[in-house]
Amino acid sequence: MKPNEHTRQVRVGSVPVGGGAPVAVQSMLNMPPDDVEANVRQIEELAAAGCEIVRMAIPNRASLDTFEAVCARSPLPVVADVHFDPVIAIEAAHRGAAKLRINPGNVGGLEATMPILDAANETGIPIRIGVNAGSLDQELASRDDLTLPEKLATSAAQYASFCEEYGFHDLVISAKAHDVMTTVSTYRLLAREVPRIPLHIGVTEAGTQFQGIIKSASGLGVLLEEGIGDTMRISLTDDPVNEIRACWTLLAALDLRRRGPEIISCPTCGRCQVNLIELAGQVEERLRAVKAPVKVAVMGCVVNGPGEARDADIGVACGAGSGAVFAKGEVVRKVAETDIVDALMEEIAKL
Repeated sequence: MKPNEHTRQVRVGSVPVGGGAPVAVQSMLNMPPDDVEANVRQIEELAAAGCEIVRMAIPNRASLDTFEAVCARSPLPVVADVHFDPVIAIEAAHRGAAKLRINPGNVGGLEATMPILDAANETGIPIRIGVNAGSLDQELASRDDLTLPEKLATSAAQYASFCEEYGFHDLVISAKAHDVMTTVSTYRLLAREVPRIPLHIGVTEAGTQFQGIIKSASGLGVLLEEGIGDTMRISLTDDPVNEIRACWTLLAALDLRRRGPEIISCPTCGRCQVNLIELAGQVEERLRAVKAPVKVAVMGCVVNGPGEARDADIGVACGAGSGAVFAKGEVVRKVAETDIVDALMEEIAKL
């Protein structure tokens, strides 16, 4: 698969979004909006995990000083997340925001959006028009002749049309719901109705880590496979670093982008004679320090050993308290169970 080449490209700081650029990975800060140090530390952690764009909420005007200080120190482009007060969006544009995220419906309507567009134009930054199922215009929300995906897509497309008619074209659109199929249907509509505008995809309020990853992967996987989506966030009620890991894992599974290792491991069965679950967990933990996109197999027995995982760069097929370490399907050494993890890491270091 290739990224969507048909959308217009915008730049969020130094990160290209759309126009055939790789799907950009992003997350959102959850530190107090008055704590510069905590937000900068979290950005550094996210950057180390592979985050490319980070978003920060500005809940009130008093938080603008913190936002400006964070932007000045951030290694990543920072998006200003603004609701209700258009003055905050205007100020954020002039205080270092790499992009604005607004919903025209809750900043006072289209007329109140005009000075925000002017500020973004003056500072040369894009705007994401973000529409959510829970904050639709009342006029659209009350219509019985439209489905929820149609309402979301219509709302986003109308806002985008207004911006473009006003003369502002550096747009990204999102239209999210917590329901997976509503989200998928909405983005399919948007891809047809506004094919030139880059799309930020995500399932909003997806839940805690396990449920949120499953819901996000099922919905975003469908969209990405169809070539829909220029930037993405997997939203979790969890550490934002885990959002980044989930994004990269999904992109790698779809063969769109790779960052870091991939583990191939079998689900265990009665033939397994080692503690494979613990072993695979240890390998996964050690691999977090590895940046190369290597494939590492941890297999419970010879049935699913070098043969089934022969495309792995390095792997191990376990026996009774031991393991045969292999490279590209060929056994290179045999070690005791207690030495398997170290042996795998030693072989990976030779690549």
